[in-house]
Amino acid sequence: MGKLTEIRWHGRAGQGVVTAGELLAEAAMWEGKYFQSFPDYGPERMGAPIKSYTRISDGPIEVHHQILNPDVIIVVNPNLIGAVNLTEGLKEDGTAIVNTPDSPAEVRKKLGLKGGKVATLDATGIAMDTLRRDIPSTLMLGAVAKVTGLVSLDSVVHCAKERLGTKLRAEVVDANVVAVKRAYEEVVAEG
Repeated sequence: MGKLTEIRWHGRAGQGVVTAGELLAEAAMWEGKYFQSFPDYGPERMGAPIKSYTRISDGPIEVHHQILNPDVIIVVNPNLIGAVNLTEGLKEDGTAIVNTPDSPAEVRKKLGLKGGKVATLDATGIAMDTLRRDIPSTLMLGAVAKVTGLVSLDSVVHCAKERLGTKLRAEVVDANVVAVKRAYEEVVAEG
């Protein structure tokens, strides 16, 4: 198995967390990498906390279970801070990417993180500005591409266009692309 990166997504049901994890996996596939992407939820209702997982590797992935010790956590809904143990099992040198207008230092303190990297992005603000709806999950992919380097922005944009283009009008797909690119440019990281 090549270098394996394990990612755990946190959000609320209906926010597109599962779709964002799948899009990240598709971007990895587009670049010739191996991947897994799967949700972790039961009979949750709209708005309930959920997790989704993505694995990306340079070689075949031979593990098939929940991600207990992620390299990266992505928090799509900042209201989960304090309500859910978001950093459970996060590797000491792990990365937290959080949708919030707060600074990385403020989020580090809220999450109780001593080491690793913390990145923040006001994905909700960008979504409201460009999409006119609070749908921040896809935008987080721009931040993931910039902060982790796991996939390129071009791959994320390609896969977003391909996936969303089958469901949405062209102008909505274009707005999503603009939003993803803004997220890539506006994410702030420290550590």
